[in-house]
Amino acid sequence: MLITSRPLDEYCAFFGLTRAQLALLPGPVLDCPGGAAGLVAEARALGCRVVAVDPAYARPTAELLAEAERARSAMAAAMRARPGQYLSVRHLPHHKYLRSWDRARALFAADRAAHPGDYLAAALPRLPFADGVFALTLSSYLLFAYPDRFPPAAQLAALLELVRVTAPDGEVRVHPLHDAESRRSPHLPRLRRELGGRGVHSELRTVRAPGDGRRRYVLVLTRVRFRPTPGKTGRPESVTASVR
Repeated sequence: MLITSRPLDEYCAFFGLTRAQLALLPGPVLDCPGGAAGLVAEARALGCRVVAVDPAYARPTAELLAEAERARSAMAAAMRARPGQYLSVRHLPHHKYLRSWDRARALFAADRAAHPGDYLAAALPRLPFADGVFALTLSSYLLFAYPDRFPPAAQLAALLELVRVTAPDGEVRVHPLHDAESRRSPHLPRLRRELGGRGVHSELRTVRAPGDGRRRYVLVLTRVRFRPTPGKTGRPESVTASVR
């Protein structure tokens, strides 16, 4: 799996977020997996605490940076080979996009040295957190991007774990819903049914990234609670997002 170094603005584009929304969150954010991204450092400047988890954090920073540089080279090669899959150069030239990764990687290195407690070595489906810790949980380029490593049962277990550590009035957002060849996961409808049977509401939210206008989909998960009505059985109520 690639160790990428994405900046805050790319996270916002993926997940349909803004810096203002992050600054207003009532609690911390989980980034799983965090890789060598700049999110933790950049969000801190907004007054938003992000905790990043990744099994790769068990290794020295120098090793992670070397892997992140290799991932950057792989991305550059992919952009040259398949430019139509990526953001239009009219909006953001590829060399400028890759420089944003370089900046994010440098921020990650400095921030991990200064705030090691915000970078925890852990892996799904077992995260070292109590229930309901995070106001917002983000997971990018993992569960559906690597279907060989995450078959349907593993995807379900991982999604349920992300919901567990998220606050009852919070959200889990997952992107992308396709693999490296842009093939949409064929298991998604069944996964959503199984999540619903376990008290998790799911929604496919459309996000239009700036520049190319193409639709991207984010899987949004919230807990379902039951509000009892006198004399009747409880009825399900979707918990709304904590991002405002």
